[in-house]
Order: sequence, then structure tokens, then C-alpha cells
Amino acid sequence: MKKQTLGAGLLIVLGVFLLMNQGSSIEAGNIFSNFWAAIFIIPLGVLFHWMYFSLTGAKGVGLLIPGGVLLTVGIICQIATLFDSWDIMWPGFILAPAVGLFEFYWFGPRNKFLLIPINILTVLSLLFFVVFSIGPMLTYVSAVQPFIAIVLLLAGVWMMLGAKKRQEP
Repeated sequence: MKKQTLGAGLLIVLGVFLLMNQGSSIEAGNIFSNFWAAIFIIPLGVLFHWMYFSLTGAKGVGLLIPGGVLLTVGIICQIATLFDSWDIMWPGFILAPAVGLFEFYWFGPRNKFLLIPINILTVLSLLFFVVFSIGPMLTYVSAVQPFIAIVLLLAGVWMMLGAKKRQEP
């Protein structure tokens, strides 16, 4: 069962890679440059989690801090590498220690004072995600602005005509 899951995951990753690189050659350097985070960083994060949940019998709760940080950083780096979105994804590096600390809080002794840095880092990261995502979203909106304008005009006309029909009787 584990080999089948690993094989399915590798097939999915290879399929995504082939879809994103249509027309370009498949070389070892090309695969490494696109999937370095999935090859090195994400497995380390999974290893720390596996060590906590399987080997230590839930006694080595400190393993979850680097596990959460590495897993989050690996996912952020992989997304940013595949979609060339480093300018939007960098706040994930602020979120990574918050994820590690939250796992430590959740599975550990539940020290309520850990929630202070967790919340500060999470809010700061989400704020930066929103601020740095507004530019690309506005660029997209400006591309579809004529369609949005037509929809708004039609909605306004429909509301005005609908209001007159309701007032006539």
C-alpha cells in the first residue's frame, strides 16, 4: 500500500511537470531546477513528522517545530518555483515558524503563551500575502475591466427598469 501511494504521488508530480513544460526537453537539470524543494526540503519535513508520530511514541514533541517549518518552507518554495511567484509567496517564510510552533502547541503541553508569537507571525504573514497579492489581482481585473463594466451597466439598467415596473401598479 505504501509503495502504491508513493508511486501515485510520483506519477502526479511527473504529470504536472509534463503539463507545465510542454515543448521543452526533459533533462535531469531541468527536473532538479523545478523540483528541488520536493526532492530535499519537503521529505525532511515529512521525516521529522514521521519521527515524532512513529519513532518517539509522541514523546519528542520538539521534532514538530523543525518538521512544520521545513514542510511549510518546502511547499512555499515548490509553489513559487513551479509558478514563478516568488514575489507573492515570500510571506510564507514568515508563516513557517508559526506553523511549527502551532504544531508544538497542539501536540505538546499547550502553553498558552506560545499563541502570542503564533498569532503575530500568522497575522503578519497573511497581511503581507494580501498586500502583495493585490497588484497581480488588479492587473487581472484591468484585463477583464471592459467585461466587468458591461455587467455593471446591465445590472444597473435592469435594476432601474425593474424598479419602475414595481412602482407602476
